[in-house]
Amino acid sequence: MKAKLARRKFLRLAAGVAALPAISRVARAQAYPNKPVRLIIGLPPGGGADIVARLIAQWLSERLGQQFVVENRPGAGTNIATEAVVRSPPDGYTLLLVNITNAINATLYDKRNFNLVRDIAPVASINREINAMVVNPSLPAKTVFELIAHAKAHPGTINMASGGNGTPGHIAGELFKMKAGVDMVHVPYRGAAPALIDLISGQVQVMFSNLASSIEYIRAGKLRPLAVTTASRAEVLPNVPTVADFVSGFEASGWSGIGVPRNTPVDLVDKLNKEINAGLGNARVKSRLHDLGLTVLASSSADFGQLIADEIEKWAKVIKFAGIKAE
Repeated sequence: MKAKLARRKFLRLAAGVAALPAISRVARAQAYPNKPVRLIIGLPPGGGADIVARLIAQWLSERLGQQFVVENRPGAGTNIATEAVVRSPPDGYTLLLVNITNAINATLYDKRNFNLVRDIAPVASINREINAMVVNPSLPAKTVFELIAHAKAHPGTINMASGGNGTPGHIAGELFKMKAGVDMVHVPYRGAAPALIDLISGQVQVMFSNLASSIEYIRAGKLRPLAVTTASRAEVLPNVPTVADFVSGFEASGWSGIGVPRNTPVDLVDKLNKEINAGLGNARVKSRLHDLGLTVLASSSADFGQLIADEIEKWAKVIKFAGIKAE
């Protein structure tokens, strides 16, 4: 009898010990966050990505009762910000705004002190960015087919502007050149704003621009949209076709989401994923994203990780085909 009682006591104790990790995980998730959280972004203030970061930070601050503070660390094509997060403690108090630039950089930069897929754990996606193929109205091309025909008839005479070498707009243009078999001269600028100014003045003829930057110029008739670069048409430009309607398999949309240092506890990743997705279902947040020409992209952390991996592979092919090097 004593042996049976002892055995039962041991089993109860063993069961209690086994439950401790699960209990501690629940307690940790419930307590998080108990101090301010940093959301680091590798771009300067004022741009679309910065606005998205601040929108999500405000939502998380309201939901979780602690300040989520956006910290801008521009430089080296977002690599400075990414490395700062990689080197931060994996405790849920340092987040990274991950976007298409990070996926491009995985191939564009030969020497980095981190590996995005290995060192950053995906938390949740936030949005897709609608881009448009826009031209100066003086260009004798009103459709993508006409632009391709003009480029083939006059190789090397169309100047394609971008916000800089290796930027999403540049890479989208190289994907178009690769798939359509046309020759356009890339003209990199120090940012999208000066590129759009020269496009409007006719110094360059075509650009792959995000709608947040170009939509007002389109509405004013200063730029002609030939197509949007997403897989489906944009609500704000319902009569404008997609590039894929003319060039099979073309898709080049921007996107963003949240990542954390690897080894961040799963329970904290799950909590952040749940709260971010709740925000993406909120009417106020959705309306603000829509105003920026963005579409909601809610997902699981695993699905966001797959998106990052797919985008790295996709843009690696374009970068290698075009021979693009980081400046």
